[in-house]
Amino acid sequence: MPLVSLEPVLKTALRDKFAVAAFNPVDYASMKAMVRAAEEIDSPVIIQSSAKTIRYYGHAALAAWMRELAADSAVPVVLHLDHGKDMQMIRTCIDSGWTSVMIDASDKPFEENLQLTGQVVEWAAQAGIGVEAEIGEIGGVEEDLVVDEDSVTLTDPEEAERFCKALDLSAFAAQIGTAHGNYRREPSVAFDLIADINRRTGTPMALHGGTGLSEDTFRRCIELGCAKINISTNLKHVFIDSFTQFKADNPNNYEPLNYLSAQFDALKALFKAKMTLFGSAGKSAAVLASIG
Repeated sequence: MPLVSLEPVLKTALRDKFAVAAFNPVDYASMKAMVRAAEEIDSPVIIQSSAKTIRYYGHAALAAWMRELAADSAVPVVLHLDHGKDMQMIRTCIDSGWTSVMIDASDKPFEENLQLTGQVVEWAAQAGIGVEAEIGEIGGVEEDLVVDEDSVTLTDPEEAERFCKALDLSAFAAQIGTAHGNYRREPSVAFDLIADINRRTGTPMALHGGTGLSEDTFRRCIELGCAKINISTNLKHVFIDSFTQFKADNPNNYEPLNYLSAQFDALKALFKAKMTLFGSAGKSAAVLASIG
């Protein structure tokens, strides 16, 4: 089926108390592993590209890969831009066939963030796709983003309410105690803040910094309204480690496809495990029903 918009996917997840995994692909094979994993357990999936990945492969290649993979699949697949900070890149993603974009102006003053996000929402509405936005910078390191974890402050729920009521957002990201990359210490997730923000806004929350959180933390966040959970660092580790482990186990094997096959299987196992943990297995029908 064609790629689908983020909005109906996350509305269904919020309503039915599950979350949809959002993975950052490294290449065509990792994208394919995401879709195949989703198919095997009948789960919706969000494939989200970073700005760095777009600069490496180009808009046309990524969009073409995803259109091909989604066309052959019966599960809902979203192509999402993660942490878009360049307005021209966001616009090009919309024009190139992305079905969701994130505008991350969280480092700007509130009013400027609101204005920039409003512009992206207007573009996205014309294309019939979803938008994710953020208030409160999320700390840590991911792709080109580096934010000192010790300098961040939790999102103000009153600002979150005002922001979400002013805009038609498919997802809202907030600083609730998580961080990108590997945690230097045990994260202190503000569960009360998640509940407060979701009560005020009714907008599906996107949980950034998912790598390293405990299963209990994931479940509590989902119950409180987190409908999209991002996994990037975990994927990178499996991508590299599965390749090098195959070499260690097979030092005389120089057939590249054997390495790629081992890597593909390891990634697919990771994706299926996360989707199952987040409760999205078997939820494709519910999502498709909401799309109509």
